[in-house]
Amino acid sequence: MIALKQALLGIKVNVDKAINLLSADGGGEEGVGAALASSFGRLREMFVSKEDEGRVIEGVFDGQNMIGPDAKQYSVPANYASKSKLVEGDILKLTIAGNGSFVYKQIGPIERDRLAGVLGKSESTGEFLVYVDDRKWRVLPASVTYFKGDEGDEVVVLVPKDRPSKWAAIENIIKNVE
Repeated sequence: MIALKQALLGIKVNVDKAINLLSADGGGEEGVGAALASSFGRLREMFVSKEDEGRVIEGVFDGQNMIGPDAKQYSVPANYASKSKLVEGDILKLTIAGNGSFVYKQIGPIERDRLAGVLGKSESTGEFLVYVDDRKWRVLPASVTYFKGDEGDEVVVLVPKDRPSKWAAIENIIKNVE
């Protein structure tokens, strides 16, 4: 760990030097220098952070998981996704603490549409689906359980406003009293 920390501190020193050089470049290149300095600053923040802050990864929610910039999947707890009403396409920040714990935070919600439909179940897979007219969306079982949903209940879901999706977030369930 000490060798890794020393290597990262060496990178920090070099990035700081590069930022200073770019900031002092003057002339017509000021815009480029400032943009590069800003990029180097963001890189420095990503790779050289305080030990107790852990590592930070930003990614996109795909309905069940967060997909990082490295195309890796990071498991998002279903209870968090349900409670936060995450929608496919939302931007998340994952902090991996020094002790290995994962902390997610929604940092970029996308625009949503609110739709009313009916809760059903796939005969082939047994997964919960919400049917709205001739369309259907998958929903997290944790959301259905939280709202005590059953097949045939009316469901209000959130979906991305301007793009197709396979997943919806349950906003509420209205129990079928029949």
